[in-house]
Amino acid sequence: MTLTIRSLAELLQYEGQELGTSAAHTITQEQINQFAAATLDFQWIHLDQERARVESPFGGTIAHGYLTVALLPYLWSQLVVIENLKMQVNYEIESLRFNQAVLVDSAVRLRAKLLSVKDLRGIAKARIEVTLEIEGSKKPAYTGVITFLYHFLERPGAVS
Repeated sequence: MTLTIRSLAELLQYEGQELGTSAAHTITQEQINQFAAATLDFQWIHLDQERARVESPFGGTIAHGYLTVALLPYLWSQLVVIENLKMQVNYEIESLRFNQAVLVDSAVRLRAKLLSVKDLRGIAKARIEVTLEIEGSKKPAYTGVITFLYHFLERPGAVS
């Protein structure tokens, strides 16, 4: 179930709460290849399936760590939809720790908790604890805290 938030006041209501878990997303070799091309990161551990099967400790290719981080907005949008916005800004990633490689064809999902919300003169600064879980694994791909800035529009119907 996706939570819809339309204002800073509504966002504040969820401070300190677990917001849920996204749907699973399977990371394919094609997605890894496209990410490599976009970022110019062509390490064999990501792209050379035969070599990775034989030489890597993982027994196959793995997703780029930054590919899994790049999935955050997509997975986050499955948990929370913020409406009535002028703009959303990716502000900060703190304490991000990669715990385990994500093998090709693994399904991952995001678990999130809204740690805090600060009102910066009408701009919401939301700190979110994130865990990227790997289906079938006890150890997550990563854990960390991300911060988004939400620039809300005037409240609908508000008098200026």
